[in-house]
Amino acid sequence: MTRVIVVGAGIYGLSTALELKRRGHHVLVLDPGPIPHPLAASTDISKVVRLEYGPDEAYMALMERARDGWLRWNEEWTAAGDDALYHETGVVMICRDTMSDGGFEFESWKMLLKRGHTPERLDQTTITDRFPAWRSGKFVDGFFHAKGGYAESGRVVEALARSARQRNIELLDDRLVTGLVERGGRVVGVEDQTGATHKADEVVVAAGAWTGKLIPALDRSIRATGHPVFHLGPTNPEPFRPERFPTFTADVAKTGYYGFPLNRDGVVKVANHGLGTRIHPDDARAVTEADHRQLRNFLEQTFPDLLDAEIVFTRLCLYADTQDEDFWIARDPDRDGLIVSSGGSGHGFKFAPILGTLTADVVEGTPNPALDKFRWRPEIELEHGREAARCHEQ
Repeated sequence: MTRVIVVGAGIYGLSTALELKRRGHHVLVLDPGPIPHPLAASTDISKVVRLEYGPDEAYMALMERARDGWLRWNEEWTAAGDDALYHETGVVMICRDTMSDGGFEFESWKMLLKRGHTPERLDQTTITDRFPAWRSGKFVDGFFHAKGGYAESGRVVEALARSARQRNIELLDDRLVTGLVERGGRVVGVEDQTGATHKADEVVVAAGAWTGKLIPALDRSIRATGHPVFHLGPTNPEPFRPERFPTFTADVAKTGYYGFPLNRDGVVKVANHGLGTRIHPDDARAVTEADHRQLRNFLEQTFPDLLDAEIVFTRLCLYADTQDEDFWIARDPDRDGLIVSSGGSGHGFKFAPILGTLTADVVEGTPNPALDKFRWRPEIELEHGREAARCHEQ
């Protein structure tokens, strides 16, 4: 039996721990707590679950598997008497101009058709008739895809943590890992803030934006950026219910905005992907006045009925993306015993049901063709920048 330490109890860490336990390994998870951690990218009321990745067929194929996993998790949660935490509202992706070759929406549309899906094409009239919250005449093209929606992200992390404990996974939620323990060029454990050492055969670092603190060599390959998130309480909730207001992207490659229907607490979440602000994960985080002005301008152009909505909560969500925006799920080629599972917190949550499978395959050395895309690649640094058309939003 292999003893594995997982550093971090976010979506990467917990999904990995559960899969490793299922495969018969002994697993210890260390996290500073609480779970879900208020500063973690996994934490919030919702994250997008959608298949669309422009022309990238590999990601769509993975998301087809992940969506099956979300449906399976819903069955397990409801069978146990809990709430379903994935809501298949469908996803609407619409734009202000006619979709065209090379655009994120049109390339997504074509890939959906190629893989046998049946998205519904929308025009200006159908957008206005079906989605009354959208400003009439402003958006003229796009599509609705019924396979997709959102997950209640914070509650999903809570549910996975409960499941881990029920399966006798050792989960310590008061331990901040401060360093790796190495012997002869091999990582053999970690040290926590108390000075205690925890030994293992393998260490999986699933620390999100804090990855670069533990592994400084990756600080330039996996960078932390902050992105504004707003929770709005509409005066009139009716136009924002899921049947009229599904999970959406609003010309996202140009505006950066995406969002969610009214949730169980009467909140509409609107967030911005964009380039974000480079930030150290331990720095103070705050949504700026400029972010508020940008939001107001977007609402005026897109959802006028939200202009008078109360902003009930804001946060700066921290992504930990690689410069090519692909995941980093790989073994360190220079240090035995060290695996990193991170690099996609700007878009990784939607893959939650299969993240653990991918990482466990790395731990065990199980061949998996999907993992070549997520290999150890230190050549990925800041000069690569973001590819806005990829639209890896939450």
